[in-house]
Amino acid sequence: MRLPDGVQRRSFDGDEALATRGEPVYGEPTDGAWRRWNPRRSKLAAVLDRGVDTGLEGDETVLYLGAAAGTTVSHVADFAGPTYAVEFAARPARDLLEAAAPRPNLFPLLKDARRPDSYAHVVEPVDVVVQDVATRGQAQVALRNRQFLRDDGRLLLSVKARSEDVTADPAAVFDEVLAALTDGYEVLSTARLSPLHDDHLAVVARPD
Repeated sequence: MRLPDGVQRRSFDGDEALATRGEPVYGEPTDGAWRRWNPRRSKLAAVLDRGVDTGLEGDETVLYLGAAAGTTVSHVADFAGPTYAVEFAARPARDLLEAAAPRPNLFPLLKDARRPDSYAHVVEPVDVVVQDVATRGQAQVALRNRQFLRDDGRLLLSVKARSEDVTADPAAVFDEVLAALTDGYEVLSTARLSPLHDDHLAVVARPD
C-alpha cells in the first residue's frame, strides 16, 4: 500500500520507521527535517505500518477526535491540510497547543467529541475523521460526527475494547461496535492492532 504523500519510511539509527516532516513534539528521534512516527505510540501509525488501506493520500482536511497531547495529530498535520483537533481534557490540551504552535494548519479545539454541536460552527466539511477516544459509546461518537464527513470521506476509527467494557471479551465488544456503526457507515476493513496496542481494533469506513 502506498503511504500518504508526506509520510516516508526512513532509517533512524539503522531502524527503518515511518516519518513525517515537522517540528519535534515529544522527544522523538529526527533525521534532518523528518521525525520518527512510532507505531507503538500511535494507533494510526500502527495502521499505516501494517499496510491497511486507509484511503489517505495527503493534503486531506481532517477532523481528529481525541487528540490528547498531540502525539499523533501533530504527525497528521505534517502531511494533511486543515486539521481540527478535538480534546476534552484541559491538561493534555495545553500540550496540544504547544504542538500546534509551529503548525498553522492545526486547530486545537477544547471540546467534547460526544457533543459535536459544540464545535459544528467551527469545523468545515472534512475528508477524514480520525477517532481515538477512550470512552463508552465509541460508535455513537463516530455516528454523531458523521455530519462533518464528505460523501466520499473516510472514518479511521481505533476501537478501545476496554473503554467500552473492561470485563467483556474484546472480540464481542468489537462486534457490537461494528454492528452499531452500520447505522451510518459502511465498514470497508478492520485490523487488530495487537501486539502493539492490545485489545484495539482499527476500522476503516465510509459514510453510508
